[in-house]
Amino acid sequence: MGDCSSDGLPGGGDRMTAALNADQITAFERDGFLVINDFADLDTCAALRDAAGQLVDAFDPAEVRSVFSTQSHSYAADRYFLDSGDAIRFFLEEGAMASDGALDRPKHLAINKIGHALHTRAPLFRDIANDPRLTTILQQLGQAEPWPVQSMLIFKQPGIGGAVVPHQDATFLHTQPVSVIGLWLALEDAGPDNGGLFVAPGGHRGPLRQRMVREGDGAEPRTRFATVDETPLPSYPNDAVYVDIAAPAGSLVALHGLVPHGSTTNRADVSRQAFMLHVVDRAAQWSDDNWIRPA
Repeated sequence: MGDCSSDGLPGGGDRMTAALNADQITAFERDGFLVINDFADLDTCAALRDAAGQLVDAFDPAEVRSVFSTQSHSYAADRYFLDSGDAIRFFLEEGAMASDGALDRPKHLAINKIGHALHTRAPLFRDIANDPRLTTILQQLGQAEPWPVQSMLIFKQPGIGGAVVPHQDATFLHTQPVSVIGLWLALEDAGPDNGGLFVAPGGHRGPLRQRMVREGDGAEPRTRFATVDETPLPSYPNDAVYVDIAAPAGSLVALHGLVPHGSTTNRADVSRQAFMLHVVDRAAQWSDDNWIRPA
């Protein structure tokens, strides 16, 4: 993932050591996810939130009105979204738009997420992505040569932070064999009361259900969802296979590319910011029809 040292990150002295123990590796292999406490200290979390705030300061919402929702997937036909693999772009919450299309709240409370190249375009996020501890963790979890291909800052705004429906990360970042691992760093305390994660333990042993495929490169690229296996994903909250994850600020959650997971709507009066990094293995075959075109 690079040879950048993490020594320059704020508060680096109190963070976890690099290596996972045998029990943690076994838990990931069994459950398809792992919560790693105290990966980052609170100063680092605050610095990343501040860096995200500075990016939003410079964003003019009058220039672009791209709304992100996993309910409709309408963003998938949006050129602004499709060309974000090597850029820093801003996506709004559905609940932040008035009937006339204008924002009904300050822009800092209207952003759903920033993506998808924070790990190459924004210095503090690049430092996190190149933290040597992540390389060690990912290699212990089975990646021979970790390659970060996508990153996001997810805000989960108070009261309106949109739900993310159950999905598999390999739907969006496909390799042969499946190799993607999601790394979800809680920048604020996260739990079921403020739009926290839910995961289906052991669900990674099931098949990949669908792929988001990019077509029509050129003036009018587009995407479609191609069925790989017709077995339905468990629904949330109706199916009891999911567990809610409590992740205090600084916790790192590792997610296998096939494990079904999502997050709830944030109905609380506090946000639930998180930095998400998706990493694939360069030793696997990257699918050229993936929607994203990473640097």
